[in-house]
Amino acid sequence: MVEVRRLRPEDDRSSFSSGNADLDRFFRSYAGQNQFRLHVGTTYIAAEERDVLGFVTVVATSIVIEDLPARQRRGIPKYPLPALRVARLGVAATAQGKGVGRRLLRAAFHISHEISNLAGCVGVIVDAKLETVSFYEQFGFECVDVLQGGLRDRPAPQAMFLPLGSIPNEPTT
Repeated sequence: MVEVRRLRPEDDRSSFSSGNADLDRFFRSYAGQNQFRLHVGTTYIAAEERDVLGFVTVVATSIVIEDLPARQRRGIPKYPLPALRVARLGVAATAQGKGVGRRLLRAAFHISHEISNLAGCVGVIVDAKLETVSFYEQFGFECVDVLQGGLRDRPAPQAMFLPLGSIPNEPTT
């Protein structure tokens, strides 16, 4: 049975392989330090027994009204608005196409509702790699112009936004 839960220090990340070297390097080398030592993000994993099938890292962020899609700007304050950022999402190559990514994204949606209740959250932002834009569009994410420029020799990700009112508040299982 697949369980979605917070990353624990004892979870073995050393053999995780999604097929994307950047995601794999982040998960193996930085997810733990970011969560347990620096406290700059929290990683949730989809695990089956001791096998890590995928992960999603979320961080607190903000968005300004000018970066929202035009139709979502009415009635919104002009100061930075709290949001949840899906910073990284990766699925093990052996688990791709089996709904693990969807399950991890639903966990992030649940977290956005929890944050909204505790401190405020207008929605979820994701920095999608160009090849994953259509995956996020299936959930209602829209492209926004938050990021500028590239990342060294890599193309800049496409920032996408999903307002809290469009996110179903379903319990994670």
